[in-house]
Amino acid sequence: MAEAKNEAVGDVAEGAPPGMAEGGADYAPGPCETPQSPEALLIAELTAERDELRDKWMRALAEAENARKRAERDRREAENYGSSRLARDILPVHDALRRALEAATDETRAVAGPLVEGVELTLRELTNVFARHGITVIAPQPGDKFDPQLHQAMFEAPVPGTRAGEIIQLMAEGFLIHDRLLRPAQVGVSSTPAS
Repeated sequence: MAEAKNEAVGDVAEGAPPGMAEGGADYAPGPCETPQSPEALLIAELTAERDELRDKWMRALAEAENARKRAERDRREAENYGSSRLARDILPVHDALRRALEAATDETRAVAGPLVEGVELTLRELTNVFARHGITVIAPQPGDKFDPQLHQAMFEAPVPGTRAGEIIQLMAEGFLIHDRLLRPAQVGVSSTPAS
């Protein structure tokens, strides 16, 4: 009878978790089991708190990096495009100087040569200032393809010898500031169907 009891105990010991057969010295509770000792409870609490703090720290670090990138992008945009409003306000001055030069005839140049030369120099200086600030002129030529991203069609007209969608007249130059459109070029477009 004693032998049967020992066999039963041996069977329990064989099916027990590792370390239980030797008296449970190196047994650690599994994730579904509740730790028994206060030290194990404290370790579990501290581990959970550590993981939570690590997660919060990683999120804060990621947010700080995103904020740094946003600030850098905003700084670049302010540097490149901050003068857009002023530039738009100066564009009519450029147009007026160009129209003044186009209106100057040979007679005007003969009578008021220094005045016309002064207007030319002023327009040239304004163009140089535009270039220093990343402002470029959009001046499509007749025969160029109409691009709605850069051009504004002011009228359409059937013109022999052209294809539909070709620019037939430049009415006012357009301007870009870096890669952004300040003002589209105002053009006339051919409506003649392609032959």
